[in-house]
Amino acid sequence: MRRRLLRALAGAALGAVALALVPAAEAGTLPPPSGKVILKITGQVANRNTADGAEFDLEMLEGLGVAEVVTHTPWTKGERRFSGITMKRLLEAVGASGETVKAVALNDYSIEIPSSDFASYDALVATRIDGKPLRVRDKGPLWVVYPWSSHPEIDNIEYHGRSIWQVKQFEVR
Repeated sequence: MRRRLLRALAGAALGAVALALVPAAEAGTLPPPSGKVILKITGQVANRNTADGAEFDLEMLEGLGVAEVVTHTPWTKGERRFSGITMKRLLEAVGASGETVKAVALNDYSIEIPSSDFASYDALVATRIDGKPLRVRDKGPLWVVYPWSSHPEIDNIEYHGRSIWQVKQFEVR
């Protein structure tokens, strides 16, 4: 009886180890970018395409699934249509596991954004405005945009500060 119990436990342990290895085998499955890298994601990410994390070109980002947000911003006139990928989807794609995301701009300005924002609001990493690619002079190539028009409770200075533009990197912490 004791021997059967030990075999059962050993079998269960081997099964658990095998299941634990499946995500590890799938980690690192992101393809390398073929175009100009516009975003690096480092820190607590499971799916990588570089030793430091994940790099994306525009085609890779938009290939994850384009979403749209129509909203006003403090920096544009009227409501504008922003297209890009939701932060939630982007973080899922890299297997992020942190509680905050440090966003870094081209000029090295940075801001800490709670990961909970991305579950609560469909914040977008915008790549386009009104169908046109965001250029550096238009706050591009990437801009974190919150849906202020549909969530007036976050139309305040705290969330405006999290709407970083000219993003070059996210560090998941």
